[in-house]
This record gives sequence, structure tokens and C-alpha cells, in this order.
Amino acid sequence: MNAAAHIAVVGSLAWKEHLGGLPPAFEVTLVPEPENRYFRHAIAVYGPTGKVGYIAPEGARSRYDAIKAAADAGAVTCPARRAGADRTEQGAIEVYLDLSGFPIAE
Repeated sequence: MNAAAHIAVVGSLAWKEHLGGLPPAFEVTLVPEPENRYFRHAIAVYGPTGKVGYIAPEGARSRYDAIKAAADAGAVTCPARRAGADRTEQGAIEVYLDLSGFPIAE
């Protein structure tokens, strides 16, 4: 996974029940939420078991337009992987995304 595209999924604790059955590597669907009242660049992340969180703000803000445009044309997917035990034991990060297919806005 490209380090520049190595973006964390946040808020996973709210959807903990969807994390247990995930394999080490899988594909996710990205769903922009332009009406999200907490963060106008919110992009929800759905794995094979359901919603697993949101793209971290630093990744969502810089790639929102590209992901939103792609989503307007159809479903948007990207590779994902489970975080290592060192991260999950701290309750920090459960999933990382490879967003290298989406350009960073200038």
C-alpha cells in the first residue's frame, strides 16, 4: 500500500460488530455524504459486512471532489486492509484504505 495513500478509517468503534468478520485484505465501497451535519467532506466506508467507519478527515477533505465525482458516475471501490494488532489494541485504527486511485486536490 502506497504510504501517501495509506489512509485510516475512523469511527470504527461505532460499527465494531462489522469489523469482526473482515479478512486481512478486502474491498470497500466509498459513499460520500454531502448532507453529513458533522463534516461536509464525509465519506462513509462500507466493507463486505456493512459500514466500518469514515475516511479520516485529512484524507477525505483532499480527495472528496474526486471520490464524489466517481460516485456520481457509479459505485466507488478501493482496496482495504485490517490494521495490525499494535494499532487495534490501542483502539485507534482498525482499517486502512489504499486511495492511490484518487488524486489529491491542490
